[in-house]
Amino acid sequence: MTLDQSLLFALFALILGFLIWGKFRYDLVAFAGLVAAYLIGVVPADQVFSGFGHPAVAIIALVLIVSRGLSRSGAIELLARRLIDSSRGIRAHIGIMASVSATLSGIMNNVAALALLMPLDLQAARRAKRSPAQTLMPLSFASILGGMITLIGTPPNIVIATFREERLGAPFSMFDFAPVGLGVAIVGILYIVFVGRRLIPVERLKHDTTQELTELEGYVAEVSVSESSQMIGKPLRELDELVDEYGVTVVGLVRRGKRLPGFARSEIVHKSDRVILEGSPEAIDQFVGAAGFSLTSSTSGNGLAAGTMALTEVVVPDAARIVGRSALDVQLLYRHGITLLGISRSGTRIRERVRKTRIQSGDILLLLGPEEQLPDVVEWLGCLPLAERGLEVTQRRQAWTAIGVFAAAIIAASFGWLYLPLALAATVVIYVVLNIVPLRQVYESVEWPVIVLLGSMIPIGAALEASGGSALIAGTLVDWTEGWSAVAVLVLLMVITMTLSDVLNNVATALVAAPIGIGVAERLSVNPDTFLMGVAVAASCAFLTPIGHKNNIIILGPGGYRFGDYWRMGLPLEILVLALGVPLLLIFWPL
Repeated sequence: MTLDQSLLFALFALILGFLIWGKFRYDLVAFAGLVAAYLIGVVPADQVFSGFGHPAVAIIALVLIVSRGLSRSGAIELLARRLIDSSRGIRAHIGIMASVSATLSGIMNNVAALALLMPLDLQAARRAKRSPAQTLMPLSFASILGGMITLIGTPPNIVIATFREERLGAPFSMFDFAPVGLGVAIVGILYIVFVGRRLIPVERLKHDTTQELTELEGYVAEVSVSESSQMIGKPLRELDELVDEYGVTVVGLVRRGKRLPGFARSEIVHKSDRVILEGSPEAIDQFVGAAGFSLTSSTSGNGLAAGTMALTEVVVPDAARIVGRSALDVQLLYRHGITLLGISRSGTRIRERVRKTRIQSGDILLLLGPEEQLPDVVEWLGCLPLAERGLEVTQRRQAWTAIGVFAAAIIAASFGWLYLPLALAATVVIYVVLNIVPLRQVYESVEWPVIVLLGSMIPIGAALEASGGSALIAGTLVDWTEGWSAVAVLVLLMVITMTLSDVLNNVATALVAAPIGIGVAERLSVNPDTFLMGVAVAASCAFLTPIGHKNNIIILGPGGYRFGDYWRMGLPLEILVLALGVPLLLIFWPL
């Protein structure tokens, strides 16, 4: 083992360790690793930022923008809405939603497909008076399965395709993934509908996080003491009569940004104090009016029921602007006039200072603000609304235009008439010109943490391969499995890749496993495409944990799931993917 190989192995181990630890965001870890790779001399200066110009990076960014256009045009939403009927039984509902989710994930990014369908699924759950916990996990898993079908459905497929182009001279085409991916998706959805849904923990089935937020029973809110309040100069305990009348509970007092000890019942109320209340929205609204308080310092005189104000609940994906920051950090109220009223974290309401609580991915936020401003602020935060949005109506006249342009691009790329990145780039330009995607939304559509992760890891992976490190790992794996058949080695590689994907970002997993897969194939003198396709399938299979795939994180809060809930339905699904995927690989990509 050379010095460069030793340094790269140590660096990779350090990066993977930090990614698994999860203390720091994956894009920061990867970029720090890239800087370290340059400093220790394993990545030359002229190659440090080469990954950001890689075709895989461009394709992923462009697919996300195109997905925004397809979503914003309203075409897919109209189609999906027609398929939702709350009177259907839960098995029929899951079957239809899973099929639609998988289909959409094949033609657009699977995260975007879930973001589009999840609000519709939540609405159906409300109408049917059932917990969304019963349907969100099947929806997420189906979207992940559907992403395996085409090149653009999921980032690992794009990574594998471009890696093949570098090593073998030509990339995988748009539908090369379909023979294996489609078979796995169909059988996986059948499993989800008839077996998997029954494995979701029973204790979760009665949980409805969005209903908790909407009804606000036992909900904690902060209200301001306005200048006209008759409570100024009086002890807080004098609110007892109003408390009994309106059915709320006073649980504390905040002064100059600090919560006073205990319930502060003997404290004299001052102007600009904030009183912490617990109760339903109607009770809080009526109490605020009677006591002369206001919900926020900038909306004096307005209550929860005020005509120009609106409530909306949103889920926080891991790439949202507010992740790791509080409402105070992003100046949500002072810059945007929006109040964070509540946070629900895996079904548990936050009862401390709401606006100072650091937001985590998977949280559900309850926001209050002017009805016309809320959608723009939700979009700026990078959150996904759980309530139905009416903003798409004006765009539906462009639905067929959006579909036609995208279909033309896919056909041109599939037949080799146009290089895929250029076809997608042309689609984006047309979308912008036609205002299907406004210019201001182009950059907001891109999931920049993934771009930074990919752009940072590509040069490190290239350095490992150039140093012979990937070949060394592949050779070691072949030596350990000496006497095994090529099929057995393929299965082992897929199991290892699946395991990594459950604890790492799936893009990082594909970047690590792809060169090992092709190296093993070369050592065994078998078809490298079989191993590359095996890595593509396995890297997309993150069903055991919420952290393995963004879709699993997105549903964590709305479904009220716990970390250990995923493997119950996910482990049999991963075994099924192996049991079916390997024979399909051997049929369509023989060794």
